[in-house]
Amino acid sequence: MPLRTLFLLLGLVPACGLAATLERLRVERTEAPLNVDAAKPRFSWVIHAEKNATVQQGYRVQVSHAGKRLWDSGDVRGGQSIDVPYGGPALAPGERYEWQVDVRTTEGPASAQGHFGTIVDEAGWAGAQWIGKADAASPPAPLLRRRFRVGTNVTGATLYVAAGGYADMSLDGRPVSDAVLSPGFTDYAKRVEVVATDVALTPGEHTLDAELGRGFYGMTNPNVWHWERAPWHGQPRLRAVLVIRYADGRVERIPTDTRWELADGPTRLDDLYGGEDYDARAAIPAQWVPATVLPAPTGRLVAQIEQPIRITGTLGATEIAEPKPGTYVFAFPRVIAGWADFTVEGPAGTVVTARYGEKLLPDGTVDARDEHHYFKHGFQTDHLTLGDGRTHWHPRFSYKGFRYVQVDGWPGPGRPSLDAVKAQLVHTDVEVAGRFDSANDLLNWIHRATVDTLLNNLHGIPTDTPMYEKNGWTGDGMLGADMFLRNVDAGPLLTKWVRDIADTRGADGAPLVTAPNAGWALDVHAPTWHSAYVLVPWSLYMATGDRAPIDEHLAGMARYVAMEDARSPGGIANTELGDWVSPETDPSGENAPEDKRVAGTAYLYRMERVVAEMQRLAGDEAGARRFDGMADRVRDAFNAHFLDRGKGVYRGEGDQGYRQAHNLLALGFGLVPDALRERVAAGVAADAHARGDHLDTGALATKLILPVLTATGHADEAWAIATQVTFPSWGFWRANGATSLWEHWKLASRSRGHYFLGTVDDWLFEDVAGLRPLAPGWRLIGIRPALTAWLDHASAAVMTPYGEASVAWRKAGGRVELDIHVPVGAEAEVGLPGAKTTTLGSGTHRLTLP
Repeated sequence: MPLRTLFLLLGLVPACGLAATLERLRVERTEAPLNVDAAKPRFSWVIHAEKNATVQQGYRVQVSHAGKRLWDSGDVRGGQSIDVPYGGPALAPGERYEWQVDVRTTEGPASAQGHFGTIVDEAGWAGAQWIGKADAASPPAPLLRRRFRVGTNVTGATLYVAAGGYADMSLDGRPVSDAVLSPGFTDYAKRVEVVATDVALTPGEHTLDAELGRGFYGMTNPNVWHWERAPWHGQPRLRAVLVIRYADGRVERIPTDTRWELADGPTRLDDLYGGEDYDARAAIPAQWVPATVLPAPTGRLVAQIEQPIRITGTLGATEIAEPKPGTYVFAFPRVIAGWADFTVEGPAGTVVTARYGEKLLPDGTVDARDEHHYFKHGFQTDHLTLGDGRTHWHPRFSYKGFRYVQVDGWPGPGRPSLDAVKAQLVHTDVEVAGRFDSANDLLNWIHRATVDTLLNNLHGIPTDTPMYEKNGWTGDGMLGADMFLRNVDAGPLLTKWVRDIADTRGADGAPLVTAPNAGWALDVHAPTWHSAYVLVPWSLYMATGDRAPIDEHLAGMARYVAMEDARSPGGIANTELGDWVSPETDPSGENAPEDKRVAGTAYLYRMERVVAEMQRLAGDEAGARRFDGMADRVRDAFNAHFLDRGKGVYRGEGDQGYRQAHNLLALGFGLVPDALRERVAAGVAADAHARGDHLDTGALATKLILPVLTATGHADEAWAIATQVTFPSWGFWRANGATSLWEHWKLASRSRGHYFLGTVDDWLFEDVAGLRPLAPGWRLIGIRPALTAWLDHASAAVMTPYGEASVAWRKAGGRVELDIHVPVGAEAEVGLPGAKTTTLGSGTHRLTLP
């Protein structure tokens, strides 16, 4: 009997329909994953209910395989709807499972079904070998193919793919999925990601094809980060198995082996940084030979948990300039990460050259210079050799950061049309779920530019410019983690990236400053940047409620932080990376002119407090007391060395004048003695005001300045800084034509696609709109707008693990009206600064506050 019918007969639900519904069903935080490699997968769901104060009273989860029930949780009382662990027998690898959840709520029952698959084990690979092209001197991207025949009554088929580099897979000439730059990038000596894709097969002959790209695995362009010398370096290679399931229970597997054929493809050269050379005349290979079996990467095979990279949109050109005869510059609406899509017709053999850049040079041509000499052979340049007839092409294995594309060698006749070159946005395809809006157009622009820049820097890891570096700088990701998690569904990607950080650790337990890492900057000591190993898992826990990254890495984090404490004489830590790119620094990037030990010690203290909280969460009170003791000693040393108690100012050796960063780090991390907190905060506000209401901060302290000023009674100065339009400020960027966030406050900023100075977005959500988490996973939501004296209205929304939480406030008749939505499973505390709070249950509410 259907569940709904049973509920109707029992009188548990009105005949007009279910009063509550379930949505956003997830397994291991992913919707319908095909590749789960967790021994005990966790199930989550979101309850949607129209009536306020709806509460989940209990749940029942069942898991089945091929119609046979494997596990039944039974009726479990309580409100848990996140990360309910599987409790049945071991799941078989490479299989498909169905699951159902039934919940009881105060407004009646609800039910929903989902499915998931498990990663294949070694037996499931059916002897698949790593194949590719052995000739290291032959640069064309290899093509691989396998012809096979499919019988009748196929019920399903799944393709599992691992690669050293990228594997662009197709079936019968059509892409098997819309993923690009796939699989994901790792330290291939530690982990190699596997992607799984369902494919549709009909009886008869088929051909499975692959084109392999070098990515970070087989890079040949010498570069400053040594990717061409990585421990795993080699020719691109593929391991794959196509699993075909038939109605009679038979399973056929088609693995990669020497039955696959190999040829040189039309991509004659591919380099993630340099670009691609493509010859359309070579699209159909003249000769195929047996594929070569290559050594396997030493890393273990793991499921790719982060979302795939996809083409997420296309922008048309807004204009075409001709700065010199025959040179055409296509301008697009904003800075993006991606590539150009070309439609060209001309004589076969014609070479069209495209150079990409975020800026223009004074003569109107595109700035595609490698000013720092990072690369030996080429930078952000594609070469397209035309074939017969019309050629339609875009790169497959290199993305660029750009707003402008300069085209030389256009065959004519005449100028190219505006739609001859389009810009395609390419990044990890995360759901954009955060929203912010206000009565101030500049604040709205800052938020839009922030989200665009965040997306431009998501490519399986959080990167630090899609144009120049594409590296996972740990400090950048640490600073941006909160706004990533607030605006987009970045949990899976950041969880994967924490593993990348852990993979970089040396014998002393310290991570490196970029992750993944090919062996570069092994000796850089920077607890400010290393703190990502500790603080990103904490951000994940607060934003998503997911404890798994903490549980997975706690022993390693504790070891590293204890080591950092031990190598900090007298409790004072040093760092080679301090408050990077403060306004007075060189626009190519350098530390602020101040004592870096202040930042190093502040971050050591912050890590120790967080590890203590993690230990407490894990039930290790002795460990928590140990790290709290470390933190107490570091705090005392910090104040003894850097605090001028008479003046209420933090100073370091060699500082150039008053340093906002020193005082903000002390305030923001809770290092300031209570008796001096107001005085230290007043000093920051006074210094900013004396500078004409400007900040004087780099990446570390910019994250703190507006929240700290607002929290300490200086919201007026925070507002003045946020809405400033002269240097240095976000408004200054906008006034000078910015469409994204920059790497430096100055106009000469190297990159126009860098997010770490955009952490003002934290303040937009938490103080301007007033929406913040008060408990892990947003189970308790804080709503406290703090800028109502300067704005008429503001609103924000965040997708929490329980569903969307939102607030929209406006001033009316000298009072503040708020429309609030609290998802089922959460509560909210609502108020204005200095006023009593009101506690709200789930549902949609309207309040008026004095």
